[in-house]
Amino acid sequence: MNTTPYLGQTTDLILGQEFLTWLWFRSAVNGIFRDAADRPFSIRMEQRIVVQGGEGEHLETASVSGIDSELHEARMGLTVGKKVTRALLRLEREPEEWLVTLKASDFSLSSLKTPQIESVNDKEADPDALFLEKMYLIESCLELIDALYKEFLQIRLDNSAGGWTNEVQCLREWMRL
Repeated sequence: MNTTPYLGQTTDLILGQEFLTWLWFRSAVNGIFRDAADRPFSIRMEQRIVVQGGEGEHLETASVSGIDSELHEARMGLTVGKKVTRALLRLEREPEEWLVTLKASDFSLSSLKTPQIESVNDKEADPDALFLEKMYLIESCLELIDALYKEFLQIRLDNSAGGWTNEVQCLREWMRL
């Protein structure tokens, strides 16, 4: 069995790590973004983050978690070349809030917590209403993540003087703080 990653997996991992690392930086500096309908929303990294660096036998992983943690150890890992491989994100768009873990290697989501749905005990209420509301909230979360990724790609693929090169410089300055 061939366990060597194909080019797409490697590219996805690198792009995913850059995205999560950039997202951590941008959420710390200015956590306000805009969705596809131009509504503001915020994001911040929460209590759990995993950073990795190196390859093969020299792969190093640091997993940091803690309530109200500033994630200093993980940020220190960034200064030595590690990148974020998994993070717990808090997305907020008034009046809603989502918690979701995003994995860099395949952009998979886990432990998605949507805003709470208020149940109605009305016998005439649509029996599918709760399910449809939950699906709407899941789709809303995905749309917010899509908006974040779109903004990242616009900056990442921008070769102008103010594009990705400038963003990386700002990210490096943030890591030193």
